[in-house]
Amino acid sequence: MKKIGILSDTHGYLDEKIFMHFEQCDEIWHAGDFGENEVADRLRAFRPLRGVYGNIDTPDIRLRFPEKNHFNIEQVHVFMQHIGGYPGRYAPGVRKEIVQTGSGLFISGHSHILKIIYDDRNHCLHINPGAAGRQGWHKVRTIVRLVIDGETMKDCEVIELGTK
Repeated sequence: MKKIGILSDTHGYLDEKIFMHFEQCDEIWHAGDFGENEVADRLRAFRPLRGVYGNIDTPDIRLRFPEKNHFNIEQVHVFMQHIGGYPGRYAPGVRKEIVQTGSGLFISGHSHILKIIYDDRNHCLHINPGAAGRQGWHKVRTIVRLVIDGETMKDCEVIELGTK
């Protein structure tokens, strides 16, 4: 069983409350738009970090993180891409990649819109944790916690960090 902390779109701002909310997590996943190397460095020093770069990330972040990240955790294949869309409105090529890789969990960011949707057609849970940073049009900063136990994803929690 693994407890995962998921965030996106920090845009260089890392709220200290994130560390309290992710205290019990085994890993942290960042779905892009870190904004600063310091964000990645602080998260990585706290817990193992997986991530992807986003459209605002600089070349140094792009050297550290891939555009697409595929990995297995417990018995779930995870696919992460910053600009990915969501079920019924995936970005070009995303649905095909979910199907080809057998992904059971697709993580994206970019929109700053919190979405947790099960894609019945492709048998895949989609999570966009919203935006944890202060830049953008969102009004409330959000992160997500999730437990993955074998092939089961459960105990999904949305955490509001406050207004930006």
